[in-house]
Amino acid sequence: KKKLKDYQKKLASLVFFDPACGSGNFLTETYLSLRRIENKVLRLIVAADSKTMTGQITFGFEEESPIQVNIHQFYGIEINDFAVSVAQTALWIAESQTMKETEDIVHQSLDFFPLKTYKGITEGNALRKNWADCVPVERLSYIIGNPPFVGYDMVTSEQKQELWTLFGKKTQFLDYVGGWYIKAAELVVGTSIRCAFVSTNSITQGTQVGVLWPPILGRVKIDFAYKTFIWDSEASAKAHVHCVIIGFSGVAVHTEKYIYNGDEAQKVNNITPYLTSGETVIVYQQSLPICEVPKLVLGNMAKDGGGLIVKKEDLPLVDKAGEKWIREFIGATEFINNKKRYCLWMKDAAPGELTKSSFVTERLRQVHDFRAKSKKKETAAWADTPWLFVEIRQPETDYLIIPRTSSVNRRYVPIGYLTPDIIVSDACTILPNADYYDFGIITSNVHMSWMRTVCGRLKSDYRYSGNMVYNTFPWPSPTPEQKEKIEKTAQGILDARALYPDSSLADLYDPLTMPPELRKAHTANDKAVMQAYGMPIKETDEAACVAWLMKLYQEMVSNQK
Repeated sequence: KKKLKDYQKKLASLVFFDPACGSGNFLTETYLSLRRIENKVLRLIVAADSKTMTGQITFGFEEESPIQVNIHQFYGIEINDFAVSVAQTALWIAESQTMKETEDIVHQSLDFFPLKTYKGITEGNALRKNWADCVPVERLSYIIGNPPFVGYDMVTSEQKQELWTLFGKKTQFLDYVGGWYIKAAELVVGTSIRCAFVSTNSITQGTQVGVLWPPILGRVKIDFAYKTFIWDSEASAKAHVHCVIIGFSGVAVHTEKYIYNGDEAQKVNNITPYLTSGETVIVYQQSLPICEVPKLVLGNMAKDGGGLIVKKEDLPLVDKAGEKWIREFIGATEFINNKKRYCLWMKDAAPGELTKSSFVTERLRQVHDFRAKSKKKETAAWADTPWLFVEIRQPETDYLIIPRTSSVNRRYVPIGYLTPDIIVSDACTILPNADYYDFGIITSNVHMSWMRTVCGRLKSDYRYSGNMVYNTFPWPSPTPEQKEKIEKTAQGILDARALYPDSSLADLYDPLTMPPELRKAHTANDKAVMQAYGMPIKETDEAACVAWLMKLYQEMVSNQK
């Protein structure tokens, strides 16, 4: 009984704080959970009493309530006044419901305190308030919640100013939730407070890692992490939000560390901001490659309002004078799914030639009007040359194409060669003059592991970029023999694809339908690339591969300073 009562006192000593509490869901559920545990404790105490006493149960709480857990252990901040009232009411209702359950356990009536005695929810902007004024920090145990899911491209000017104030500098690429992380990190320094936030997964990807985590990791460490999962709304029009859960505390708090991926839990020594195991290394975007390799460039950008794009069904409308300007036009979707689309490519056209086609003339008028109406001066200026793409980077020789967006279900991002007569859009990146060695490295599982770790995401799909993925990637230093082997295995991948000329890359790289010849060719290439790095093939899983690359990246960047 003494141990049970001591445990009950511990439950009653815990203080919870949700600095973005909304209508109080997290606080209410936590209160209900604690009260359920407390009711279990009370049942055991009653059972202990009934073994030593006969007749009516005398519980030993004549002068005080048997309930010690109460809603005054719960605090929150909410900007919406109506939500504040809802949160307070929800806690009051939960208190009333669990009290009736307790009465059935202890067989006595209990007094119920009115709602007006609870003032734990503070109305206001959590990023502008001093949290220490809203919760007794000296007693605080846990900070919990799911701060607003506002991506950096949707942040208002006022919200940007809030983030800039908190971080002491302009933060162009940072989701709004980052403000809660920096506020929590400031509060927990030198304390035993533990925190956990449900957050947009983008704070663990791409550019945002280098913005959010460096000023935070000096104060806290990550204790546990749930990798990206889809949080479905219960509304009829479901909104799929891609989330992570990150638990963290002050560096002096010692806890076992776990990474959760679906139903799997992995115990690790350290958790990085990318939610991977291994030593923490932050990868910052680079304008140029950190290695001596070909430069990756973006595809051609039209900014035409659709005037320069010709759909398959539009081809019969093209007159003979306009046919000479029609080119196949490839974006990520067309490349991966083997779809056909076309464009008007008039880079070398003389002015007199453009007016010979009524189809072309009408399309140029559309482009001119679209650009002229633009609020951006740069785009409006391009109205004077409606026959040209706004940004032209089309190679004059064969080139390697890498889609900027690809499904998370694929182990390999489909990459391949195109000829210069096929125009590539800015939905892809281009590597001009790439040889088979370049192709072999980029399509390998080593590069894909790096990409999966540091790239940004579109929902959960991979978002390949030059500055964040390609330019930061540490290439190997192979021997001539190793380089030749990679060239041969790269050719083997192209040969395996050629066995299925009627299949799209989407078909070939679907995990369920990937041909055995192609899978075998990729495996051979993967091994050849790993050997060039000196990685032990049998002992190197993806986590070990990324740790190897992170160390190499750190060395290369340090040598450049």
